[in-house]
Amino acid sequence: MPQSDPVIAQDRKQTINVEVCYALPDKQTLLSVRVKADATIEQIIKDSGILELHPSINLADSKVGVFSKLSKLDDKVHDGDRVEIYRPLLIDPKEVRKQRALKAKQETEKTGKNKPPINKKET
Repeated sequence: MPQSDPVIAQDRKQTINVEVCYALPDKQTLLSVRVKADATIEQIIKDSGILELHPSINLADSKVGVFSKLSKLDDKVHDGDRVEIYRPLLIDPKEVRKQRALKAKQETEKTGKNKPPINKKET
């Protein structure tokens, strides 16, 4: 029966497997990396090589998270976690909803639809 190497076994206890991902509209990058168990999100991102693949990423301005939950760069992660780097929003979702509602209101006023019916008195 083969014996396990105690150095390798010790190394496995001190490291974890995580994924680092970044998505563009036309391309997604997902990297699997083995890192020290006490590594921060920032260290994991830098060590993963994703910044070299996507030089436009600016960690100082980017939000990050783990499985869609916002996190801080100095947060720690667990084995099997997925670290995500988020792109800034192009348009504020509240502003989009506001514009959509305004457009719908203007369309309603223009076409006359959804106006209350005229009450006719019965004689």
